Amino acid sequence: MSNKSNRTGAVRKKGLGKAVGSGGQVRQGLEGRGPTPKAVDRDYHPAAKAKAARDRYNAAKERHAARTGRAPERGRSGGGQRSKDESELVTGRNAVLEALRAKIPAKTLYIAARVEMDERMREILRLATNRQVAVLEIMRPEMDRMVERDSVHQGVVLKVPPMSYSNPMEVLDEVVASGKTPLFVALDGVTDPRNLGAIIRSVGAFGGQAVIVPQRRSAGLNSAAWKTSAGAAARVPVAMASNLTQTLKEFKKQGVFVVGLDGGGDLELPNLELANGPLLLVIGSEGKGLSRLVTETCDAIVSIPIHAVTESLNAGIAASVALYEVSKLRAEGAAAAEVASN
Repeated sequence: MSNKSNRTGAVRKKGLGKAVGSGGQVRQGLEGRGPTPKAVDRDYHPAAKAKAARDRYNAAKERHAARTGRAPERGRSGGGQRSKDESELVTGRNAVLEALRAKIPAKTLYIAARVEMDERMREILRLATNRQVAVLEIMRPEMDRMVERDSVHQGVVLKVPPMSYSNPMEVLDEVVASGKTPLFVALDGVTDPRNLGAIIRSVGAFGGQAVIVPQRRSAGLNSAAWKTSAGAAARVPVAMASNLTQTLKEFKKQGVFVVGLDGGGDLELPNLELANGPLLLVIGSEGKGLSRLVTETCDAIVSIPIHAVTESLNAGIAASVALYEVSKLRAEGAAAAEVASN
Protein backbone atom coordinates (compact mmCIF):
# COMPACT_ATOMS: atom_id res chain seq x y z
CA MET A 1 0.00 0.00 0.00
CA SER A 2 2.63 2.42 0.97
CA ASN A 3 4.57 1.74 -2.17
CA LYS A 4 1.49 2.28 -4.31
CA SER A 5 0.65 5.49 -2.47
CA ASN A 6 4.14 6.74 -2.91
CA ARG A 7 4.01 5.95 -6.57
CA THR A 8 0.67 7.76 -6.89
CA GLY A 9 2.01 10.78 -5.03
CA ALA A 10 5.02 10.86 -7.25
CA VAL A 11 2.81 10.86 -10.31
CA ARG A 12 0.73 13.66 -8.88
CA LYS A 13 3.79 15.68 -8.12
CA LYS A 14 5.14 15.00 -11.55
CA GLY A 15 1.86 16.08 -13.15
CA LEU A 16 1.76 19.23 -11.01
CA GLY A 17 5.23 20.14 -12.14
CA LYS A 18 4.22 19.71 -15.74
CA ALA A 19 1.14 21.90 -15.25
CA VAL A 20 3.26 24.69 -13.76
CA GLY A 21 5.59 24.56 -16.70
CA SER A 22 2.71 24.79 -19.20
CA GLY A 23 1.22 27.73 -17.35
CA GLY A 24 4.48 29.61 -17.64
CA GLN A 25 4.53 29.03 -21.38
CA VAL A 26 0.98 30.31 -21.71
CA ARG A 27 1.75 33.42 -19.71
CA GLN A 28 4.87 34.02 -21.79
CA GLY A 29 2.83 33.65 -24.97
CA LEU A 30 0.24 36.11 -23.71
CA GLU A 31 2.92 38.63 -22.80
CA GLY A 32 4.17 38.66 -26.41
CA ARG A 33 7.59 39.92 -27.44
CA GLY A 34 7.55 43.12 -25.44
CA PRO A 35 6.66 46.69 -26.51
CA THR A 36 6.71 47.48 -30.24
CA PRO A 37 9.89 49.40 -31.19
CA LYS A 38 9.45 52.99 -32.29
CA ALA A 39 9.23 53.66 -36.02
CA VAL A 40 12.63 55.38 -36.08
CA ASP A 41 14.19 52.25 -34.48
CA ARG A 42 12.95 49.91 -37.21
CA ASP A 43 15.49 49.93 -40.06
CA TYR A 44 12.89 49.05 -42.69
CA HIS A 45 10.46 51.83 -41.70
CA PRO A 46 10.38 55.11 -43.78
CA ALA A 47 10.78 57.13 -40.57
CA ALA A 48 14.01 55.30 -39.77
CA LYS A 49 15.31 55.87 -43.28
CA ALA A 50 14.44 59.56 -43.07
CA LYS A 51 16.23 59.83 -39.73
CA ALA A 52 19.29 58.14 -41.19
CA ALA A 53 19.27 60.62 -44.09
CA ARG A 54 19.03 63.54 -41.67
CA ASP A 55 21.89 62.13 -39.60
CA ARG A 56 24.06 61.80 -42.71
CA TYR A 57 23.16 65.35 -43.73
CA ASN A 58 23.99 66.77 -40.29
CA ALA A 59 27.23 64.81 -40.22
CA ALA A 60 28.18 66.26 -43.60
CA LYS A 61 27.51 69.78 -42.29
CA GLU A 62 29.68 69.11 -39.25
CA ARG A 63 32.50 67.81 -41.46
CA HIS A 64 32.20 70.86 -43.68
CA ALA A 65 32.26 73.16 -40.66
CA ALA A 66 35.37 71.41 -39.37
CA ARG A 67 37.14 71.87 -42.72
CA THR A 68 36.17 75.51 -43.23
CA GLY A 69 36.11 76.72 -39.65
CA ARG A 70 32.51 77.92 -40.08
CA ALA A 71 29.68 77.12 -37.73
CA PRO A 72 27.25 74.65 -39.30
CA GLU A 73 24.16 76.32 -40.71
CA ARG A 74 20.79 75.65 -39.18
CA GLY A 75 18.41 75.38 -42.09
CA ARG A 76 14.98 73.83 -42.15
CA SER A 77 14.16 70.95 -39.91
CA GLY A 78 13.78 67.43 -41.22
CA GLY A 79 10.01 67.78 -41.02
CA GLY A 80 10.04 70.42 -43.73
CA GLN A 81 8.91 73.25 -41.46
CA ARG A 82 10.39 76.71 -41.95
CA SER A 83 12.95 77.73 -39.36
CA LYS A 84 13.72 81.24 -38.17
CA ASP A 85 16.20 81.57 -41.04
CA GLU A 86 14.53 83.96 -43.47
CA SER A 87 16.80 83.06 -46.38
CA GLU A 88 15.21 82.31 -49.73
CA LEU A 89 15.80 79.20 -51.81
CA VAL A 90 16.48 79.50 -55.54
CA THR A 91 15.59 76.20 -57.22
CA GLY A 92 16.20 74.80 -60.69
CA ARG A 93 19.35 74.78 -62.80
CA ASN A 94 18.60 77.85 -64.94
CA ALA A 95 17.55 79.99 -61.97
CA VAL A 96 20.53 78.94 -59.85
CA LEU A 97 22.96 79.47 -62.72
CA GLU A 98 21.63 82.96 -63.47
CA ALA A 99 21.76 83.91 -59.80
CA LEU A 100 25.41 82.86 -59.58
CA ARG A 101 26.26 84.62 -62.84
CA ALA A 102 24.67 87.82 -61.52
CA LYS A 103 26.83 87.50 -58.38
CA ILE A 104 23.84 87.59 -56.06
CA PRO A 105 25.11 86.93 -52.50
CA ALA A 106 24.75 83.22 -51.85
CA LYS A 107 25.13 81.29 -48.63
CA THR A 108 25.02 77.62 -49.56
CA LEU A 109 24.68 75.50 -52.68
CA TYR A 110 22.92 72.17 -52.16
CA ILE A 111 23.52 69.37 -54.66
CA ALA A 112 21.44 66.19 -54.67
CA ALA A 113 23.42 62.98 -54.30
CA ARG A 114 24.16 61.26 -57.62
CA VAL A 115 22.70 64.19 -59.57
CA GLU A 116 23.05 64.02 -63.34
CA MET A 117 25.85 66.33 -64.44
CA ASP A 118 25.51 68.51 -67.55
CA GLU A 119 27.08 71.76 -68.76
CA ARG A 120 24.85 73.87 -66.49
CA MET A 121 25.68 71.84 -63.40
CA ARG A 122 29.39 72.02 -64.12
CA GLU A 123 29.22 75.78 -64.51
CA ILE A 124 27.15 76.07 -61.32
CA LEU A 125 29.78 74.15 -59.36
CA ARG A 126 32.61 76.15 -60.93
CA LEU A 127 30.99 79.51 -60.12
CA ALA A 128 30.11 78.45 -56.58
CA THR A 129 33.65 77.18 -55.94
CA ASN A 130 35.26 80.32 -57.34
CA ARG A 131 33.07 82.50 -55.11
CA GLN A 132 33.75 80.24 -52.09
CA VAL A 133 30.09 79.36 -51.65
CA ALA A 134 29.67 76.36 -49.36
CA VAL A 135 28.68 73.28 -51.38
CA LEU A 136 26.80 70.48 -49.60
CA GLU A 137 25.69 67.16 -51.06
CA ILE A 138 22.44 65.92 -49.55
CA MET A 139 20.00 63.11 -50.25
CA ARG A 140 17.21 63.87 -52.71
CA PRO A 141 14.39 63.25 -50.17
CA GLU A 142 15.97 65.87 -47.91
CA MET A 143 16.08 68.32 -50.82
CA ASP A 144 12.43 67.56 -51.59
CA ARG A 145 11.53 68.62 -48.05
CA MET A 146 13.54 71.85 -48.31
CA VAL A 147 11.64 73.34 -51.24
CA GLU A 148 8.01 74.27 -51.79
CA ARG A 149 5.72 71.34 -52.47
CA ASP A 150 5.06 72.26 -56.12
CA SER A 151 8.62 73.40 -56.89
CA VAL A 152 10.90 71.33 -59.15
CA HIS A 153 14.48 71.68 -57.95
CA GLN A 154 16.24 69.54 -60.62
CA GLY A 155 18.76 68.41 -58.03
CA VAL A 156 20.14 71.85 -57.15
CA VAL A 157 19.11 74.50 -54.60
CA LEU A 158 20.85 77.79 -53.81
CA LYS A 159 20.28 79.51 -50.46
CA VAL A 160 20.43 83.29 -50.76
CA PRO A 161 19.70 86.14 -48.32
CA PRO A 162 16.15 87.56 -48.20
CA MET A 163 15.31 89.24 -51.50
CA SER A 164 15.77 93.00 -51.51
CA TYR A 165 13.43 95.27 -53.45
CA SER A 166 14.35 98.42 -55.34
CA ASN A 167 12.70 101.82 -54.98
CA PRO A 168 10.44 102.52 -58.00
CA MET A 169 11.41 106.17 -58.37
CA GLU A 170 15.12 105.42 -58.06
CA VAL A 171 14.89 102.81 -60.81
CA LEU A 172 13.02 105.30 -63.01
CA ASP A 173 15.75 107.91 -62.44
CA GLU A 174 18.42 105.39 -63.43
CA VAL A 175 16.59 104.43 -66.63
CA VAL A 176 16.08 108.06 -67.64
CA ALA A 177 19.73 108.87 -66.88
CA SER A 178 20.84 106.01 -69.12
CA GLY A 179 18.96 107.51 -72.07
CA LYS A 180 16.53 104.61 -72.44
CA THR A 181 12.79 104.99 -72.91
CA PRO A 182 11.13 103.71 -69.71
CA LEU A 183 9.04 100.56 -69.96
CA PHE A 184 7.79 99.31 -66.60
CA VAL A 185 5.14 96.82 -65.51
CA ALA A 186 3.17 97.23 -62.28
CA LEU A 187 1.02 94.51 -60.72
CA ASP A 188 -2.32 95.21 -59.08
CA GLY A 189 -3.66 92.31 -57.02
CA VAL A 190 -1.51 89.58 -58.65
CA THR A 191 -0.89 87.11 -55.83
CA ASP A 192 0.49 84.07 -57.68
CA PRO A 193 4.33 84.10 -57.53
CA ARG A 194 4.46 82.05 -60.73
CA ASN A 195 2.68 84.86 -62.56
CA LEU A 196 5.19 87.28 -61.09
CA GLY A 197 8.05 85.11 -62.32
CA ALA A 198 6.56 84.84 -65.80
CA ILE A 199 6.09 88.63 -65.98
CA ILE A 200 9.68 89.24 -64.87
CA ARG A 201 10.83 86.92 -67.63
CA SER A 202 8.71 88.73 -70.24
CA VAL A 203 9.91 92.15 -69.09
CA GLY A 204 13.50 91.05 -69.59
CA ALA A 205 12.73 89.47 -72.96
CA PHE A 206 10.96 92.50 -74.47
CA GLY A 207 13.20 95.33 -73.29
CA GLY A 208 11.47 96.39 -70.08
CA GLN A 209 13.45 97.74 -67.15
CA ALA A 210 11.59 96.76 -63.99
CA VAL A 211 8.51 95.25 -62.34
CA ILE A 212 6.66 97.09 -59.57
CA VAL A 213 4.72 95.21 -56.90
CA PRO A 214 2.63 96.75 -54.10
CA GLN A 215 3.62 96.11 -50.52
CA ARG A 216 0.29 94.47 -49.66
CA ARG A 217 -1.85 91.82 -51.35
CA SER A 218 0.78 90.91 -53.91
CA ALA A 219 3.04 88.03 -54.82
CA GLY A 220 6.57 88.34 -53.49
CA LEU A 221 9.91 87.44 -54.98
CA ASN A 222 10.18 83.95 -53.51
CA SER A 223 11.62 80.67 -54.80
CA ALA A 224 8.57 79.97 -57.00
CA ALA A 225 8.92 83.35 -58.71
CA TRP A 226 12.65 82.79 -59.18
CA LYS A 227 12.03 79.38 -60.71
CA THR A 228 9.37 80.63 -63.15
CA SER A 229 11.48 83.61 -64.19
CA ALA A 230 14.16 81.16 -65.41
CA GLY A 231 16.84 83.39 -63.91
CA ALA A 232 15.51 86.70 -65.26
CA ALA A 233 14.91 87.83 -61.67
CA ALA A 234 18.68 88.18 -61.37
CA ARG A 235 18.71 90.85 -64.10
CA VAL A 236 15.33 92.61 -63.90
CA PRO A 237 14.83 94.78 -60.79
CA VAL A 238 11.68 94.22 -58.76
CA ALA A 239 10.61 97.43 -57.02
CA MET A 240 8.14 97.62 -54.15
CA ALA A 241 5.60 100.44 -53.85
CA SER A 242 4.23 101.15 -50.38
CA ASN A 243 1.19 102.72 -52.11
CA LEU A 244 0.66 101.66 -55.72
CA THR A 245 -1.79 104.44 -56.61
CA GLN A 246 0.55 107.12 -55.27
CA THR A 247 3.48 105.59 -57.16
CA LEU A 248 1.48 105.69 -60.41
CA LYS A 249 0.78 109.38 -59.81
CA GLU A 250 4.48 110.05 -59.25
CA PHE A 251 5.33 108.30 -62.52
CA LYS A 252 2.78 110.48 -64.33
CA LYS A 253 4.44 113.60 -62.90
CA GLN A 254 7.70 112.39 -64.46
CA GLY A 255 6.08 112.20 -67.90
CA VAL A 256 5.38 108.46 -67.95
CA PHE A 257 2.11 107.29 -69.52
CA VAL A 258 0.25 104.88 -67.21
CA VAL A 259 -1.78 102.34 -69.17
CA GLY A 260 -3.95 99.72 -67.50
CA LEU A 261 -4.87 96.41 -69.12
CA ASP A 262 -8.51 95.41 -68.75
CA GLY A 263 -10.98 93.46 -70.86
CA GLY A 264 -13.39 96.39 -70.93
CA GLY A 265 -10.84 98.99 -72.01
CA ASP A 266 -11.72 101.91 -74.30
CA LEU A 267 -8.69 101.28 -76.53
CA GLU A 268 -7.35 98.10 -78.09
CA LEU A 269 -3.73 97.09 -77.75
CA PRO A 270 -2.77 96.77 -81.46
CA ASN A 271 -1.22 100.00 -82.80
CA LEU A 272 -1.21 101.64 -79.37
CA GLU A 273 -0.08 105.21 -79.99
CA LEU A 274 1.43 105.57 -76.52
CA ALA A 275 3.85 102.67 -77.08
CA ASN A 276 6.74 104.82 -78.31
CA GLY A 277 6.74 107.06 -75.24
CA PRO A 278 7.70 106.39 -71.61
CA LEU A 279 5.24 103.71 -70.54
CA LEU A 280 4.05 101.94 -67.41
CA LEU A 281 1.73 98.97 -67.99
CA VAL A 282 -0.52 98.00 -65.08
CA ILE A 283 -1.66 94.36 -64.93
CA GLY A 284 -4.59 93.33 -62.75
CA SER A 285 -5.55 89.93 -61.41
CA GLU A 286 -7.34 87.48 -63.67
CA GLY A 287 -10.48 87.37 -61.55
CA LYS A 288 -10.95 90.93 -60.26
CA GLY A 289 -8.95 92.91 -62.80
CA LEU A 290 -7.78 96.41 -61.89
CA SER A 291 -8.91 98.00 -58.66
CA ARG A 292 -11.09 101.10 -58.79
CA LEU A 293 -8.43 103.56 -57.60
CA VAL A 294 -5.84 102.21 -60.02
CA THR A 295 -8.33 102.37 -62.90
CA GLU A 296 -9.11 106.01 -62.11
CA THR A 297 -5.38 106.84 -61.97
CA CYS A 298 -4.48 105.33 -65.35
CA ASP A 299 -4.15 107.61 -68.40
CA ALA A 300 -5.84 104.97 -70.54
CA ILE A 301 -7.43 101.52 -70.18
CA VAL A 302 -6.45 99.16 -72.99
CA SER A 303 -7.89 95.76 -73.83
CA ILE A 304 -6.37 92.80 -75.65
CA PRO A 305 -8.80 91.53 -78.31
CA ILE A 306 -9.51 87.82 -77.80
CA HIS A 307 -12.11 85.37 -79.10
CA ALA A 308 -15.35 84.98 -77.18
CA VAL A 309 -14.60 81.35 -76.28
CA THR A 310 -11.99 82.63 -73.79
CA GLU A 311 -13.24 84.96 -71.09
CA SER A 312 -9.87 86.38 -70.05
CA LEU A 313 -6.12 85.89 -69.99
CA ASN A 314 -4.13 85.33 -66.85
CA ALA A 315 -1.75 88.05 -65.70
CA GLY A 316 1.40 86.42 -67.05
CA ILE A 317 0.04 85.89 -70.56
CA ALA A 318 -1.59 89.33 -70.73
CA ALA A 319 1.68 90.99 -69.75
CA SER A 320 3.61 88.99 -72.35
CA VAL A 321 1.20 89.92 -75.15
CA ALA A 322 1.22 93.59 -74.20
CA LEU A 323 5.01 93.75 -73.87
CA TYR A 324 5.49 92.05 -77.22
CA GLU A 325 3.16 94.53 -78.93
CA VAL A 326 4.93 97.50 -77.33
CA SER A 327 8.32 96.08 -78.31
CA LYS A 328 7.15 95.57 -81.90
CA LEU A 329 5.72 99.09 -82.19
CA ARG A 330 8.89 100.59 -80.76
CA ALA A 331 11.03 98.66 -83.23
CA GLU A 332 8.84 99.85 -86.11
CA GLY A 333 9.05 103.44 -84.85
CA ALA A 334 12.85 103.26 -84.56
CA ALA A 335 13.12 101.84 -88.09
CA ALA A 336 10.87 104.58 -89.48
CA ALA A 337 12.89 107.27 -87.72
CA GLU A 338 16.11 105.88 -89.13
CA VAL A 339 14.71 105.88 -92.66
CA ALA A 340 13.47 109.44 -92.23
CA SER A 341 16.88 110.60 -91.01
CA ASN A 342 18.57 109.12 -94.07
